[in-house]
Amino acid sequence: MDFKKVKLNILKVIPMLMAFGILYACKNDLKEVEALTHEKMPITKGLDVKLIYSEDAKVMVKITTPLMEKYEGEENYTEMKKGIKAIFYDSLMNESSVLTSNYAIQYPDERKMEVKDDVVVVNDKGEQLNTEHLIWSQDSGTIYTKEFVKITTNGEVLMGTGFEAKQDFSKWKIHQITGIINIEEKEDSLQNTP
Repeated sequence: MDFKKVKLNILKVIPMLMAFGILYACKNDLKEVEALTHEKMPITKGLDVKLIYSEDAKVMVKITTPLMEKYEGEENYTEMKKGIKAIFYDSLMNESSVLTSNYAIQYPDERKMEVKDDVVVVNDKGEQLNTEHLIWSQDSGTIYTKEFVKITTNGEVLMGTGFEAKQDFSKWKIHQITGIINIEEKEDSLQNTP
């Protein structure tokens, strides 16, 4: 047996086996990567996304977000880490309210969305809701929270804990009112100064 030929053949085979091993090892399983990094990876990711919710072929809500990430697993959810703007429409397609927040997470199986961090809702009457956490239930067509809320109307500022309203913020109630501040229209007192 010629050992020089065997040695040359082995030297040719080893790089091929190494290349095959490297290529085979590069196959990533999403679950294995998540287990190693302890971080769940989105199955889809979208930039500058517009979502339309309709009922009986009528647009009810239009949501825009700069970043949307969809996750699947034991619990399916869609995360909007850079915030949302949601425009609610009445039956005539007029804007009835606008909701903004710095973070949102949607649970499609439960048909609900949670918004957090500087949540503001303004309706077509000019009433404004401010809170840090709000839940929108698509099934009941309501928005609600158990957290602190502040509602500013034309004549007063109401504060309290717990809140619920129609999703368009047309009818609302605070569960535990903790304060009411009347807003008075002040005349320009400088005109009467001598």
